[in-house]
Amino acid sequence: MFKAALERIRQKHRTTRYPAEPALLPALFRGYPRLDPAQCPPGCTCCSDVCPVDAIYHANGLALDMGKCLFCPECERACPNGAVRFTADEKLATSEREDLVVREGEERRLAHSMGKELVSLYGRSFKLREVSAGGCNACEADTNVLSTIGFDLGRFGIQFVASPRHADGMFVTGPVTENMRIALLKTWDAIPGPKVVIAAGACAIDGGPFRGHHEVHDGIDKFLPVDLYIPGCPPHPLTILDGLLRLLGRR
Repeated sequence: MFKAALERIRQKHRTTRYPAEPALLPALFRGYPRLDPAQCPPGCTCCSDVCPVDAIYHANGLALDMGKCLFCPECERACPNGAVRFTADEKLATSEREDLVVREGEERRLAHSMGKELVSLYGRSFKLREVSAGGCNACEADTNVLSTIGFDLGRFGIQFVASPRHADGMFVTGPVTENMRIALLKTWDAIPGPKVVIAAGACAIDGGPFRGHHEVHDGIDKFLPVDLYIPGCPPHPLTILDGLLRLLGRR
């Protein structure tokens, strides 16, 4: 025990101080996209031509759908004039699907709280049942790491639980394959109300790279109303944490 105490003193504080302090993100992190259509030459479609999931497109100007986006660097690399740029801003979650579409000059709308009554109910103890609906385990891995000492999700009163009957909501990853559809809906039915749905990752929002496959349902909102969209492929743990705290009215 004495050795363990000395080691704890040697290691010092290991938990991130986020959100009290700014996020410490790796140099290769790609966050909120910035668009500058004024830099697009007439008729240029370099960025949309290389996008593997049609997330970036030209419709009354340049637009990028973060719900579809895999946050790969292809569009940024392809643009010769810097019209597309990914920033290091980790704050991506929204409450409405349409708010995931980024257009130059439009007001940015981040996720809002679930309302006073639910915040009063869940604000200090929020339990989630995670359902991997056919995911590749990338979103699942970045979600699970939130429970480690580095992020310590429990300090915010948020916890992932084993039983849907102990949960306040459902945290969904994966594109909702046909094989997982019934299990997903049964999990939802088992959660006592009032309850919330969170879609985490491009697959859960819009099908991700599997979009259009005949065994995939292209996201959770085809079946259930979604309260929080967290984009990314996969979303960074701090992007997930920021979204959850906004849902609880703590950001």
